[in-house]
Amino acid sequence: MAVHYTDNAPTLSDEEITQSYADTAEFNDKLRDAGVFVFAGGLRPADVATVVRHTGTDFMITDGPFSETKEHLAGFWVISAADLDEALEWARQATVACRGPVEVRPFDNDPAATNK
Repeated sequence: MAVHYTDNAPTLSDEEITQSYADTAEFNDKLRDAGVFVFAGGLRPADVATVVRHTGTDFMITDGPFSETKEHLAGFWVISAADLDEALEWARQATVACRGPVEVRPFDNDPAATNK
């Protein structure tokens, strides 16, 4: 599950941000208690990213973000859900906790895919 943020999202007050962090920590505990938590992490804003591109025989390093978009990845959870329905139920709870849209995407754990 990935949390998205947008530059034109409503600004949260300091109190709302503090509560969001507490709610997200509580949500993480629920994931752990349910035995589905694998990993989670927050990301710094896209404007501090550095992008590395392979250009033929050389590399180009530029200030980020990777693409011009109004929405960026703010953080993510990797969970072990039995199916999409379970993942969507966790995403419903995640979007309430973090106060941002949450994208659900299957993890590609096919070993052959990493060897291509």
